[in-house]
Amino acid sequence: MKVLVANRGEIAARVFKTLREMGVPSVAVHSAADRGAPHLDLADEVAALGGADGYLDGAALIAAARATGATAVHPGYGFLSQSAEFAAACEAAGLIFIGPTPEAMRLLGDKRASRRAAEECGIPVIPGANVCETNDDATRAADRVGWPVLLKAAGGGGGKGMRLVEREADLDEAFAAAQREAGAAFSDPRLLVEKYIAPARHVEVQILGDGREAVALGERECSLQRRYQKVIEEGPSPGIGAATRRALLDDAARLARRAAYRSAGTVEFLVGPGGAHYFLEVNTRLQVEHPVTEMITGLDIVAAQVDIARGGALPDAPAPRGHAIEARLNAEDPHRGFLPSAGPVLMLDWPARPWLRIDAGVREGGEVRPEYDPLIAKIIAWGGDREQARRRLAEGLRATTLLGVATNLAFLIQVLESDMFRRGETYTATLEKTAWPEPEAPAAAIAAARRALAAPAGAAAGDDAAGAAGPSDRHSPWAMPDGTGRLRP
Repeated sequence: MKVLVANRGEIAARVFKTLREMGVPSVAVHSAADRGAPHLDLADEVAALGGADGYLDGAALIAAARATGATAVHPGYGFLSQSAEFAAACEAAGLIFIGPTPEAMRLLGDKRASRRAAEECGIPVIPGANVCETNDDATRAADRVGWPVLLKAAGGGGGKGMRLVEREADLDEAFAAAQREAGAAFSDPRLLVEKYIAPARHVEVQILGDGREAVALGERECSLQRRYQKVIEEGPSPGIGAATRRALLDDAARLARRAAYRSAGTVEFLVGPGGAHYFLEVNTRLQVEHPVTEMITGLDIVAAQVDIARGGALPDAPAPRGHAIEARLNAEDPHRGFLPSAGPVLMLDWPARPWLRIDAGVREGGEVRPEYDPLIAKIIAWGGDREQARRRLAEGLRATTLLGVATNLAFLIQVLESDMFRRGETYTATLEKTAWPEPEAPAAAIAAARRALAAPAGAAAGDDAAGAAGPSDRHSPWAMPDGTGRLRP
C-alpha cells in the first residue's frame, strides 16, 4: 500500500506520522498557496495540485495518485473527506479509499437519511421534521414541537446552514439565510427543522467499523462551541452518568452496524436535562478531536483506519483510562470578535511535556494562509482525572509562544480557568451566553515579545533577541497582536 493524503495542515501532518511509523510509503499534495508547507516534509513524495482550491479537485487528486503510484487515498477531514462522489471516484480508479463506502456516506452523511436510519434502529431523535422545503413547512413543524427551533442544512455539518429561530416573526429571514449558506457550502439548499433543546450537552461517540461489525471507543464532550464551532473537547464527558454512557455507546454501534460502516466515524448526540439523549448526526470521517479518544484508550485511530482498509480486524475497545482535554488553537482575534487572522509566524515555541500532545500545522518562519481554515494546532493534555488534565492543559497553553499572528490562546486559558469549566457546567450555549473580559497575554508570550522589541535592528527572528525593529518602530510586526492578546506598554 502507498497512501496519498488528500489534505493539508495539521491533519495531513498527523496522518503522515502514523504512516511513517507503520512503514507505509506516502504522498503529500499541495496547492500553489501551500508551497513549502510543513506537512510536505513528512511525506516520502510530493505532488502539486495547482490553485488554492486544489484540495477540492477530485480529478486532480486522483491524477496525482496515479502519477505517483499511490494505491490508496486518505482524505483526512474537511475538503472532500465526506464526499461520497469522491470516494466512489477513487474506487472507480482502482484506489483504496481509507474511509467509509460511498453507500454508507450517502446513508449517514445526509441528515435526513441518517435521522430515518436512527429511527429505524430505535434511537431517539430530536423532535422535528425531516422534510422542510418551505417556510410554511418549518412553521408547521415549529408549532408542533414548540419554539424555539433550529434550522439545519440536510447535506452537511460544521455549523454551516444552521440558524436558531426563537419566534415565528424571525423565521422567513432565517430560512432564506440558512438555505443560502447551505447551498454555498454543500451545493444542497435542503433544510430540516429540529426542536431547540436547552440546556444540552453535545456528546459524541467514536466508532470503528469493518463493514460488518462495529465498536464504540468511548465518548467525547464537545459542548463548548462558538457559532456552532467547537473550541474545547474532552473525554470522558463530565456531565453524564453510567446509564446514559452505555446507551450512547450501544446506540452508536448499532447505527454503525445498520449502515455496514467501514473505517472511523463519529455519531453525535445531544444530552438534555435528566440525561435523555437524542441523535444528532454522523460525521463519516476522522474527527478533528480524535486525539482525545486516542489519549484515553491508547489506540492510534489512523492506524486502525489503514489496517481496516487493507482487510485487517477491528481492534478491541479498551476501557478508557484517565481524562483528556483538547483545545483548538485558531488564528482568530478575540479583540475583534474572533475574526480570522492570517500572516507570518515570526516566533513559535511549543512546550514539551510527557502528558502533552501537540498536533500542529505551522512552524516558525511559515505563515497562516487566509485561504484555509484558521486552525493552527490542537493541544491535548492527559491526566489521571479531569482536574489534573485541566491544570496540565492550562499550563501547556501558558508555556506556548506564538508571535506574528493573532490567536485565541489567551481565551482558551481563560475558559479552562473559569469556574464553569472547573465545575463541568459545559453546555452548548455556555460560551456565547457568558460575558468574557478581554483576555490578557500569558507571561511567556509577553516576555518573548518584549525581548523581540528590545532587539537591535537586523537581529534574526530565530535569535533570542529576535525581531528586525527596536521598540521605537510602531509598525513592527512584533508590536502587533502577539497571538495571545494585544501587547500593552
